[in-house]
Amino acid sequence: MSRTTPPRPLDVEALFPELKAYRGTTTRLHPRPGRPDATASSVGGPLLWPSDEPWPVCTEPHGHAVGRRPEDIHRRRHLLAAAWRREPNPGPTEEERRLLDELDRRHRVEGDAATGPLPLIGLAQLYARDVPDLPAMPAMPDGCDLLQVFWCPFDAHGPSGSEMLLDLRRRRSWEVTDVLTAPPRPQVVGYEGYVPEPCALHPEQVATYPFPGLLPEDLCARIDAWEEALEEAEQSADEDTAAPVGYQYDLSIPPGWRVGGFASWHATDPYPMDCPTCATPMRLLLTVDSTEWDGGSGSWRPLEEDGLAPHPFATPTEVTVGRSGELNVFVCPDDPDHPHRLSIQ
Repeated sequence: MSRTTPPRPLDVEALFPELKAYRGTTTRLHPRPGRPDATASSVGGPLLWPSDEPWPVCTEPHGHAVGRRPEDIHRRRHLLAAAWRREPNPGPTEEERRLLDELDRRHRVEGDAATGPLPLIGLAQLYARDVPDLPAMPAMPDGCDLLQVFWCPFDAHGPSGSEMLLDLRRRRSWEVTDVLTAPPRPQVVGYEGYVPEPCALHPEQVATYPFPGLLPEDLCARIDAWEEALEEAEQSADEDTAAPVGYQYDLSIPPGWRVGGFASWHATDPYPMDCPTCATPMRLLLTVDSTEWDGGSGSWRPLEEDGLAPHPFATPTEVTVGRSGELNVFVCPDDPDHPHRLSIQ
């Protein structure tokens, strides 16, 4: 089933005609639980990986001997979901609660699993044929039509020792003739939010506009004044009045997993994202979001899911970034081999 973003509550270009010059596009990926195969774009699905090519690993020196088993994480999620769907008497039974506690235990591994290179988790793969904004991205050079995204399941990287590690791979899919069917997996992970549930994608290209703090100062001030007027009107209205429409949450940047467009800077002030190698301003490649919509962006809920209970549609991948935030991945527009940069919002 396709997913369709509802028309925006207001025509933002009619309100602020200058925004037409800043309009861009982004592809909402709309991940939803499914059983994708290696020939499909997916989150958490099997990847089109050559059997004779080494699987990506994390070689940074950090502990990875203790954590939760990925299979336990998947099983616990499925058990909880089934328990809360059960009628009558939704919720886990006492026996299920004991099993849930067991599945929540941390385990210690030994040998190479504890000290050797750690297999990365295959987070997503995107075929250019499926994602309208991907072919134009600088991350897809030399005829590559497939982007594969990996990450380490431990927060133990960078100068602070508590940062993420993400790995991007590009390839020409037609060159893969013998597919790896049983890739290595980490025996334990440091954080369950790194373990995605298999999801098929339903890409949809939509219009998008920059984060307000990156617009010209006078235009940003006018948007702020307009939003303040709407809030004042709401406060003086009846309690049943619908929440006012806002530029940031309803008219500019959609929530959820997406490719291209503009990054949101709602958790921090905007700061430059320049290439660490050549200092060129970088472009947003991918946004990995903890939710597809929330209370502040419910207007983005697809028409096909209007009125449905939020879970599992609002959190289909079960990926959690930081404190239920979003990860923005930036790439250099001049050279795809230059290091990417990350921003968590």
